[in-house]
Amino acid sequence: MDDRNLPWEGGCRCGRVRIKISAKPILTMACHCTGCQKMTASAYSLSAAIPNEGFSVIQGEPVIGGLHGASRHYFCPYCMSWMFTRPEGIDWFVNLRPTMLDKLDWFTPFIETWTSEKLSWAVTPAAHSYKALPAFDEYEGLVKEYLARAG
Repeated sequence: MDDRNLPWEGGCRCGRVRIKISAKPILTMACHCTGCQKMTASAYSLSAAIPNEGFSVIQGEPVIGGLHGASRHYFCPYCMSWMFTRPEGIDWFVNLRPTMLDKLDWFTPFIETWTSEKLSWAVTPAAHSYKALPAFDEYEGLVKEYLARAG
């Protein structure tokens, strides 16, 4: 992704909730966990970790959905598109569903998680795969590698 192209905007399927990102993603992911499979009605969810200061809702009011637990999953209240997640205990980034962005040609998942729960036929081009989540001390290296590859 190129800084000159920022900010980027996007929105839910019906367009009632709009978002803007003004910072490059620090990591991109595909999650194969059964929870994401159920929330997306698909084989996995896609995420782009956006620094919190580079993410904003510019129109509408998303609502919390999913499990209503410690990790907050935000949806459009009208069309129910799953737009982004604020992970439990982490306030410095937002996991944006990149398919909400108007421009998507830059996205490729860099890591895939919860492959222990993946559907046997589900394949991604991710550079790194994890049976669950990466160890906490691995994230710094993954972010550095992703940013170096992304330019």
